[in-house]
Amino acid sequence: MLADLGITKTHSRPHTSNDNPYSESQFRTMKYRPEFPDRFGSIQDARAFCRRFFDWYNNQHHHSGIGLLTPAQVHSGQAERLRQQRQTVFDAAYLRHPNRFVRTAPQAPALPTAAWINPPEISEKIVA
Repeated sequence: MLADLGITKTHSRPHTSNDNPYSESQFRTMKYRPEFPDRFGSIQDARAFCRRFFDWYNNQHHHSGIGLLTPAQVHSGQAERLRQQRQTVFDAAYLRHPNRFVRTAPQAPALPTAAWINPPEISEKIVA
């Protein structure tokens, strides 16, 4: 499948998870899904599984690293609106039952501003 997608295989040491941390996280999520098989019967079976998995992963699975939203929600520009809606629900719950919240009022998870594996270098402009 990697070759079909034009992805070059990495040659990192076995049992050393120092490749792309996003891919490592996604792979762990995939391996621990209840429907992940011990073996795939064929390449077609593997592709079918991955199609279903990636649809779920991008459109239904809420990721803790992106404010408990789905990647599709973030990439389609819905993130801030959904976060505000959650905060409205949290605020209403706090107003109705403040004694249920021991320390402070609940806050919707923060949204990341950007995520980089290799951030671009910032070049300084010299103003004369």
